[in-house]
Amino acid sequence: MEKGIIALAAALVLAVIGTATAISQGRTASKAMDSIARQPEAAGDIRGALVISLALMEALTIYGMLVAFMLVGKI
Repeated sequence: MEKGIIALAAALVLAVIGTATAISQGRTASKAMDSIARQPEAAGDIRGALVISLALMEALTIYGMLVAFMLVGKI
């Protein structure tokens, strides 16, 4: 019973992290493209901020995967 709950928790972590990251990265990229369309002269600054924010979101996803793998290791 306990192993099943741990496996379910690991699957839930991966599902939530993957979905949340995909949605947030899509919204961030959309807003960045909208900002570049409004102010093309600020494209370099916006692009730099976009890359940093996407990297931080991806790091959170990797931390979630790490938690899931640690849970699977307990099985």
